[in-house]
Amino acid sequence: MKALHIITGLGVGGAERQLRLLLRHLTIDCEVVALTNPGAVADGLVADGVRVHHLGMGANHDLSALPRLTGLIRAGGYDLVHTHLYRACVYGRLAARLAGVRAVVATEHSLGDSQMEGRRLTAGVRALYLASERLGSTTVAVSPAVADRLTRWGVPSPRIEVVPNGIDLARFHFDVSRRHHTRRRLGLPEDAYVVGGIGRLTGGKRFDVLIRAMARLPVDHWLLLVGGGPEESVLRRTAHEAGVADRVLFTGERPDVPDASPGPDVPSLMFAMDLLASPSSEEAFGLAVVEALASGLPVLYTSCPAIEDLPAQAATGALRVRGGPEAYAHAVAAVRAAGPRPRTAADAAHHYSISHSAARLMDVYTAAVSSSMPPSPQESRST
Repeated sequence: MKALHIITGLGVGGAERQLRLLLRHLTIDCEVVALTNPGAVADGLVADGVRVHHLGMGANHDLSALPRLTGLIRAGGYDLVHTHLYRACVYGRLAARLAGVRAVVATEHSLGDSQMEGRRLTAGVRALYLASERLGSTTVAVSPAVADRLTRWGVPSPRIEVVPNGIDLARFHFDVSRRHHTRRRLGLPEDAYVVGGIGRLTGGKRFDVLIRAMARLPVDHWLLLVGGGPEESVLRRTAHEAGVADRVLFTGERPDVPDASPGPDVPSLMFAMDLLASPSSEEAFGLAVVEALASGLPVLYTSCPAIEDLPAQAATGALRVRGGPEAYAHAVAAVRAAGPRPRTAADAAHHYSISHSAARLMDVYTAAVSSSMPPSPQESRST
């Protein structure tokens, strides 16, 4: 089986990182096409030996990309096309059909109740999504919560499969030497209590809540924000206005594996933290939370379907926080007062092993390809 993965871009985001990790565990020949913004993950894929195509799409309404994408699919001789993220799903499903590929799988990574990938859900966005969804074979939801949202939108339940995001448990196994090295590299005081936030710096992630919580906590509390995005300048200004700019660190986008760029990777940054906080009120899965639990961190979160879908005892280190800066400041203080926990992986992290997710996705691929094949002459005669 030969598959083409189509994704909107390959910057350092949850969907992009997940795609790279999946390709390391899928047992078929895969190539990737990025509609726009090749990004750091593209370099990582190439380093892994994956062929990456750059379509050079200029904007959402760049219709000239459609024939280029259709031609690329037709020339590649792919058995299956797998799309990721909204723009890639809309263009990729149509291009796959025009190219004659009937086995078309799409993963819905970022569907919330009121937004998708940071954009507000309008009637037009929903209508276009549903129209393109009908061109595919299967829509993969990364959590039961996303599957429920798709059903409420009008996607037929038989077309939806739940394949949760996965993590590489070994990569997040706590390493005390990397913790000390990373903290020294970041210039963190030895006695600093480090609260971490990981994700795209957008309004929906509510990282401003954590910055304002810092102003309510003692001066030995630091905030480490890992990620890039359009709200970085706003968040820096918020830190200045709150009087905590000297103890809020912005790392920018970081890879999840070591690479040639300067600075630590995501696991090393997690090792440097004492607690991870995720104040986002709408999540499709909550990958950073699961990775934090794999590294033995206590976690505060507002929305995390990956945890909410499991029994409470699977994530004893995770606490749900409802509210704003005051609530988060109170919760951080309570976790610190309880003392340090052993940095061992929670049961929830083992539940989301990437090998399990890859195997489940292979089942989805096999079913999609089988159902798209024309009946054999013998089967035709028997009907």
